[in-house]
Amino acid sequence: MGEDTDATPALDHRGFLPDHNYVTEADIISTVEFNHTGELLATGDKGGRVVIFQREPESKCELFSQGEYNVYSTFQSHEPEFDYLKSLEIEEKINKIRWLPQQNAANFLLSTNDKTIKLWKVSERDKRPEGYNLKDEEGRIKDMSTVTSLQVPVLMPMDLMVEVSPRRVYANAHTYHVNSISVNSDYETYMSADDLRINLWHLDITDRSFNIVDIKPTNMEDLTEVITAAEFHPHHCNLFVYSSSKGTLRLCDMREAALCDKHSK
Repeated sequence: MGEDTDATPALDHRGFLPDHNYVTEADIISTVEFNHTGELLATGDKGGRVVIFQREPESKCELFSQGEYNVYSTFQSHEPEFDYLKSLEIEEKINKIRWLPQQNAANFLLSTNDKTIKLWKVSERDKRPEGYNLKDEEGRIKDMSTVTSLQVPVLMPMDLMVEVSPRRVYANAHTYHVNSISVNSDYETYMSADDLRINLWHLDITDRSFNIVDIKPTNMEDLTEVITAAEFHPHHCNLFVYSSSKGTLRLCDMREAALCDKHSK
């Protein structure tokens, strides 16, 4: 009997085919998030990259291709780090992505790995200024003695360019791995949660946050649960909910106490 060449290869212990050159560990997607309009979709992977997809305008009117998205921008959000004080390697994997509500032509998003949260600005540019007074058409500095008149620079069309730039870095606030970030409905604050604590941040302040939940026991041997997720209420900026490994949900009101260790009544 001849050898069956069409047999499906067995998977290895990680669930990959033996010949998986088409994908690497860094390419595995770890989180996905739509923006508020659904026009943009951001994905984060284990390699610390964020890929943004944009919905095709033509697909909006076509019944069978309304979910067609193409790559809009790709950027490296996080790099691997090493904590020398704790002898701990911090991997670059993106744990969560959250879009901020759009206020102008630009979009903003938060991305986080285990320790560091970053705010990114995503903007488009399809025009460039031309006609500078002190530079010639090739960009060289003119001889000042030859400049006899002033001209107003004009904007000329160019190919669409998507620019992604870092605006804020929020670091050194979490001892344990960050598992959740959530943007508040006031558009000014957000919270980040790790295994035992939840911190409240102002988007414009990177060096200070406020601890609003702390379930770390005095003796770690008494630890019975960890925080698994946290989310702000979509409309009431004082309310948030977090879940634990015990399968419980706690709804908290920041108006009742500065430290919300107990659920709201």
